[in-house]
Amino acid sequence: MISLVAFDLDGTLAVSKQALKDSMGEALADLLAVAHVAVISGGDWPQFEKQVASRLPPRADLSKLWLMPTTGTKLYKHDGSGWKVVYSDLFPDDTKKKILEAFDASLEATGFQPQKTWGERIEDRGSQITFSALGQQAPISEKQTWDPEFVKRKVIQADLRTRLPELSINMGGTTSIDITKLGVDKGSGLKKLRDASGIPLEQIMFIGDAIFPGGNDYPAKELGLHTVQVEDPPGTLAAIAAIVACLS
Repeated sequence: MISLVAFDLDGTLAVSKQALKDSMGEALADLLAVAHVAVISGGDWPQFEKQVASRLPPRADLSKLWLMPTTGTKLYKHDGSGWKVVYSDLFPDDTKKKILEAFDASLEATGFQPQKTWGERIEDRGSQITFSALGQQAPISEKQTWDPEFVKRKVIQADLRTRLPELSINMGGTTSIDITKLGVDKGSGLKKLRDASGIPLEQIMFIGDAIFPGGNDYPAKELGLHTVQVEDPPGTLAAIAAIVACLS
């Protein structure tokens, strides 16, 4: 019996960095009526608040919603009056400096410097450093065509792993690479979710668009969870409808 359904965010619940559509908010409210729901992704809390928390209808049971920014290194829960931090595991300053230097060296070595960027390319999220190839504010149309098969990011990822062997480096979103502490990935985040919720892993299902080796959703599969691979938010809507039907 599935008691909790966990989701990736960008590419799964919503288009990259965009707010949930009304249909997805309603679908999640339907799911919250029959199960706990978690969202785990590389974005930080402001992105979660914009994309997810502010987009749910009033009927949604927020007491059963678990929001896990920065690959699960942070956890937020609603206490009836607002969203509160349950835990937050931050990088020390010297590690952040080393990561930023490694990014500069890796981009120089691999040659993946786009002709145009939109906004900052490297974002310090406290417990995670995220590289967005085209910048944080890049248009969706540009992001979707830059590296649809993950080929460019796999090269950058491999180079970064030689420079930062003590850290975890995974591809996320549409153009992103996320760096966290070694051993920190969605698998470790989901284990923290198990501990915080008291729901065993065998009762957790994970839905994402990057459940393949090297993808930042793959650790959920390696953890042994029930997983559902989707291509986009419409595929997720279909999956949610089927789950709600089964659990109702």
